[in-house]
Amino acid sequence: METKDQVFSYIEPEENSGYLLWQVTMQWQLGMNRALGRVGLTLTQFSLMAGLYWLSQKKEGVTQQQLADYANTDKMMTSKVLAVLETKGIVERVKDPGDSRAKQLRITDNGVAALREAYRIVKQVDDVFFKEVERDKASFDELLMRLIKQ
Repeated sequence: METKDQVFSYIEPEENSGYLLWQVTMQWQLGMNRALGRVGLTLTQFSLMAGLYWLSQKKEGVTQQQLADYANTDKMMTSKVLAVLETKGIVERVKDPGDSRAKQLRITDNGVAALREAYRIVKQVDDVFFKEVERDKASFDELLMRLIKQ
């Protein structure tokens, strides 16, 4: 029964895919941040470190902008997180020889060690968190990729 005071087109929020995705995302992020906090990292820091690692495997001279684009993160937030990682000795930022406005990034040896340790934690959290959909992993991942590629 719809009334003129009704705000939503559904009765319960669980009928909305966006709400469900938000709930799942919040639970996953909370679990990741709690676990990664044991090694002094946040999920955002880990994600940018991992992105830098993957990009560095493909090309030399990764810039902050390239990393932000790759990780789908805000340029200013990326810069702030990289500054923190730089103070931790995980990432080095140096001027780009071809563009004085850009900075090239390099993950340090300490950064690779921290990334390796953090990945063990991330994998453990993921294994537990996604256990209920493991049987449907291929379909689940394909649906997520469709959403990402929109």
